[in-house]
Amino acid sequence: MIVERLLRVALLGSAWVLWLLIGLSIVSLGAIFERALFFRRRRGGDALRALVHARARNGEWDALERGLAGDASVEAEVLRGALPWRDGGPAAFADAVDSELGRVRTALDRGANLLGTLGNNAPFIGLFGTVIGVIEAFQHLGSTTARAGNMTNVMSGIAEALIATAVGIFVAIPAVVAFNVAQKRAGEIEANALALAKLVTARLHSDERRRSVDRSATERNGKSSAHSISAHEFDGPELSLSTEA
Repeated sequence: MIVERLLRVALLGSAWVLWLLIGLSIVSLGAIFERALFFRRRRGGDALRALVHARARNGEWDALERGLAGDASVEAEVLRGALPWRDGGPAAFADAVDSELGRVRTALDRGANLLGTLGNNAPFIGLFGTVIGVIEAFQHLGSTTARAGNMTNVMSGIAEALIATAVGIFVAIPAVVAFNVAQKRAGEIEANALALAKLVTARLHSDERRRSVDRSATERNGKSSAHSISAHEFDGPELSLSTEA
């Protein structure tokens, strides 16, 4: 009973599978276009690196913040969110960078799951259409009426089966390529953001080292002054004793 019902569904043909694959291909092309536009607009370049390098090296934090405010790249967005934590030292700034990277990861991965899913499953959808076409072809081949005329229907079912397979592969290949490219671009942006953050961290380490050296010098000078005062207080009575003698 259930086999007969499934057979009736299969005999509806594989045309609907082809329309489904065409719809998925349109969705895939839309996701590919959106990702290409996003990475084109939101990726930093050499100008951003030169800005961060120059401003961080000189400790010009206000100028750096103004420069980042006019940059639409993801790297600039990460640094803008992390810079307010620089007063806490290099460790606090690094933690803020990690937090900002986690936040922007959603934007970097948007659409990638869709492309990966289409790339992995479109061939199976095409194969499903192939199976339906083959079932339809064998059904026509096994018909006892007008057998000679049914050969046209058999050939048509086989053709539909092959077309479904081809369309499934056609949808899958661009989706897989776009998914791999998107993942690579996202990784490059993250690596670039971390590299720029290292420039800021290096400056913060330098400032921290300089403050430590100044503090040590101040403590040594304080101890030296205290020792000189103590020695002067000790020499006073000796001088007065010699004078009395």
